[in-house]
Amino acid sequence: MLQPDTLVQALSSLPHGPEFRFLDEMVTLEPGVSATARWTLKGSEAFLAGHFPGNPLLPGVIMIESLAQLGGVLAQSDRGDKPLKNVRLTAVRQFKILGSIPPGETLTIHSKLDGVMPGLVQVSGEITTGDNTRLAVGSIILSGEE
Repeated sequence: MLQPDTLVQALSSLPHGPEFRFLDEMVTLEPGVSATARWTLKGSEAFLAGHFPGNPLLPGVIMIESLAQLGGVLAQSDRGDKPLKNVRLTAVRQFKILGSIPPGETLTIHSKLDGVMPGLVQVSGEITTGDNTRLAVGSIILSGEE
């Protein structure tokens, strides 16, 4: 099992600024295999003001982005000194949104590395609430430069 400082370092590899980071804490990381992270929807996020006024809910595209961010950490976790450059979300495959979440809830994001080709990584995963209710499930493809 990886030490807590290794998990913090893995999370810090994300290129996103704090305003667009949808992972608060790495929980587990098995390099090149799987990862789990948590993120709490605080309620102060700017996008909630319009989604929906008086009844804020996490947009489904943010769920997809949280899986993509965790997938990026996972994809880079076993590349040693040759990380992919300019990693981007390239495709969303078979993604199903099964529920919604209001501010104050904590999501658990689980990801698994399904396949790697030069410059491409396929990651599948699911997003659950603290009581293990499934909110989303699907797979994404990330691309980057070797």
